[in-house]
Amino acid sequence: MTLLYTPATVLLGYLLGAIPIGLFVGRLAGVGDVRDYGSGKTGTTNVLRAAGLRWALAVLVLDFAKGAVPVLIGRFVFDDPWAAAIGGVAAVAGHTWPVFAGFRGGRGVATVFGAFVAVSPPAALAVGLFAALVLAVSRYVSLMSILGVAAGCLVLIVLVAIGFTAPQYLAFAILVTVAIEFNHLDNIRRLLAGTEPKIGQGGARRSSGET
Repeated sequence: MTLLYTPATVLLGYLLGAIPIGLFVGRLAGVGDVRDYGSGKTGTTNVLRAAGLRWALAVLVLDFAKGAVPVLIGRFVFDDPWAAAIGGVAAVAGHTWPVFAGFRGGRGVATVFGAFVAVSPPAALAVGLFAALVLAVSRYVSLMSILGVAAGCLVLIVLVAIGFTAPQYLAFAILVTVAIEFNHLDNIRRLLAGTEPKIGQGGARRSSGET
């Protein structure tokens, strides 16, 4: 039933991912459009800069759920690894390019992590532990995201190779890793130049000409 279930989870994943949680939370917090601040994104880090910790935690939890739900439906309702894998990828695409917010969303990190947890808790544990270590040492959220998802991809490759995880999830791991690295190209350039803001920095209002 992959031909039926996969389009269903792709549509569900994209539409869930496209819900602009960060925009809603920013307006509830009284700061308006969070894309007017910092990185211009709708994710947890930028909400932290613009609105503060409690609002950022709300975004983190809800963006996490956007990635987990389509994967869990694919796995446990449809019992179809392909539907689960591609549904998770679609949720990340929806978060990054949301139809409900002018196709200007976030970088997808929390959504990817939610999907990783639903795909493979062991891989997600590796992502979480390694990412926490990178953040604690470097204080760069972007570096944590870039290296954390790459670590999760490697762990998932190993789990598939030893037969612990369905091989369809290789597609998920590779595609979301490529998406996260692509979404962080500007961060990578700033990291190399030494101008990337650390956690809690870079929350000033953006000028009208910034993209």
